[in-house]
Amino acid sequence: MSLRHPTPQTTLVRAVAAIVAVGGLAVVPPASADTARTETPVVSSSPITSVTESLVTIADPLPASDGARPAACDRLSYLRWRDAAGPAESAQADRILLAQPGIFEGAGAFDSVARNTVAAAAAQGEHIEFWALDRRSNCLEDHTGEQAALKAGDPHIAIDYYYRSKQVDGQTFAGFDKTSQDGFLGNVGMAQTVQDEYDLITHELPDPAVRQSKLFCGGHSLGGIITGYFAEWDFAGTAGADQCAGWFALDSVVSTQAPIPGLGSMVSDASAGDPVLELPAVINPETMSLLGLSGLYARLDPTSTSDLLSYLPVDSNVDITLRLLFSQDWAHFISGTPSIRDFHFTNQAALGALLDNNSMPLGFLETSVGFATGGPIGNKDFPVPNDWLNIPGFEFLGKLVGTDPKAIPTDPSAHYDWLDYDQVTANSYTSPDKEVSDIHELARSLSEAPLDFTEWYFPAKLAFDSLTPGTDVTSHVTHTDGIERHPTLQVTAGSGVGLGSGTPPANTTQVIAPYYHHLDVLTAAPAQNNGKPETVSTNLLTFVLSH
Repeated sequence: MSLRHPTPQTTLVRAVAAIVAVGGLAVVPPASADTARTETPVVSSSPITSVTESLVTIADPLPASDGARPAACDRLSYLRWRDAAGPAESAQADRILLAQPGIFEGAGAFDSVARNTVAAAAAQGEHIEFWALDRRSNCLEDHTGEQAALKAGDPHIAIDYYYRSKQVDGQTFAGFDKTSQDGFLGNVGMAQTVQDEYDLITHELPDPAVRQSKLFCGGHSLGGIITGYFAEWDFAGTAGADQCAGWFALDSVVSTQAPIPGLGSMVSDASAGDPVLELPAVINPETMSLLGLSGLYARLDPTSTSDLLSYLPVDSNVDITLRLLFSQDWAHFISGTPSIRDFHFTNQAALGALLDNNSMPLGFLETSVGFATGGPIGNKDFPVPNDWLNIPGFEFLGKLVGTDPKAIPTDPSAHYDWLDYDQVTANSYTSPDKEVSDIHELARSLSEAPLDFTEWYFPAKLAFDSLTPGTDVTSHVTHTDGIERHPTLQVTAGSGVGLGSGTPPANTTQVIAPYYHHLDVLTAAPAQNNGKPETVSTNLLTFVLSH
């Protein structure tokens, strides 16, 4: 299960780029006209039972010149949420929202916002659908262990499969390093990504009039930039803008302009010929999968203490990641003592500590899901002291580590649990009005969907194309008025990382979601502590029904 290890210089460059940017092999035959489609119901424990979910795949082979790859990589996939009482045929729905995921993000990340929006529409007598696309790169993921653990109700099965070489239904995990399989991702950049979106929507909604009147296209984070390219792309004489009735961006902006000019060359250097954007710690296939496993433990056994951390074998990549995420200050980081494994967390508290905005030191991975309880809490001054966030001229730190003060449990002998977003009382770090996401639903969406929340193998070429597009991209961006042809909804997280702070296109409705963080625009609970309905789904629904 070894990972590729770049030089320290490359590691530093790749870290900056990643933080800011957002079976076996078979020789694949030439593309054919095969358009076989499958749709499989998804069983969910969501409390919103009026919304049905299914996994849809269609055959869409990559060019033979892209090289050998697993057969699953020649299919496109998306999650489809719809009103259980609505029409079975998508074309008969009143509206359809189609979402592109952000960096290191899979289709499952949209679960909460999709269900909230569909249910809110049904309450108004409207039947809408929400589709979340999965990128080709996710075909390399192996969810066998997670799915077996869910079926059996035992999260240890997943750890045994991924870390102890125990088989599930006769299958053994092949490891996180896909060096022999991921070469085809070197060709999966912006051109292939927008082509995949075009192929999928024209297959699923073959009538152009339906697409132009009912389909709203958008995305979260990097998904907003991808949507901008789609809008201005030329598909053999047809504009991407002619496929949708409007655009939406969730803590992002619909644009073809890089959020940080000049970063493209940095991403190129970071990739160093590797088709997957990854670091030796924190961001790589293994650590991205661990977020899903954390959700799995919190979903199946939320109150057991230190279960995940104690059962997880010692692994250098994991241990370095834990030290980076859970050090109180630089001295603690250097010494590594006490280790986070020495603490007693419930599985739910471990998940909260991983992703909560008052703990997670990477702004683009933050969500506000409550606060720790059960023992003393202290300031977390790693990687930067809390006081630095308020120094004039250091505002850029908020884009990297988040805008809120960080806290950390300090007593290894205490037993820490977690207060959900609607259980928090005011303290020096947070207050009820600043908490918006339900940790139970976060755990469920991280672990339950067949297309998961995270993306293990993010294509480096897509990051590079997004920041510094070459002629293989710019030559296709010929419909430069494509974005402005339709109305745009831009929902910006009030405490997010600022990806939606650029100049919006004309005809844009701008909405600020107070106290939301970068992931909260996807995970926020339908009932908020301020007594109001959830901001993102409410505005998405208003927007699509009014156009």
